[in-house]
Amino acid sequence: QVQLVESGGGLVQTGGSLRLSCAASGLTFGSYHMGWYRQAPGKERELVARISSGGNTYYTDSVKGRFTISRDNSKNTLALQMNSLEPEDTGIFYCAAAVFITTMNRRADYWGQGTQVTVSS
Repeated sequence: QVQLVESGGGLVQTGGSLRLSCAASGLTFGSYHMGWYRQAPGKERELVARISSGGNTYYTDSVKGRFTISRDNSKNTLALQMNSLEPEDTGIFYCAAAVFITTMNRRADYWGQGTQVTVSS
């Protein structure tokens, strides 16, 4: 049974930092492309950052230069370092694993339960 468990969310002031973690089990972690998605209140879930099985990264424009995605295949973990946080970053952040990287903008194969990030102004 595949499990993705996020942690590290919370309440932070504008300009602050948070580090999200995702612990994966039940899958061959190193073979999957991994991503962080965000669902803001009243909006659809969107891909924020992804990292391929080979370590190549992608960021949506709004987080470039502020967020860093990383993975540790030896520990089956995914991380998202978020700096210079803005109120617009508020939302539920989900960790996800995908077989195909080309469709990650729209879908993934496995999802975590999500962790809430709230940035106060």
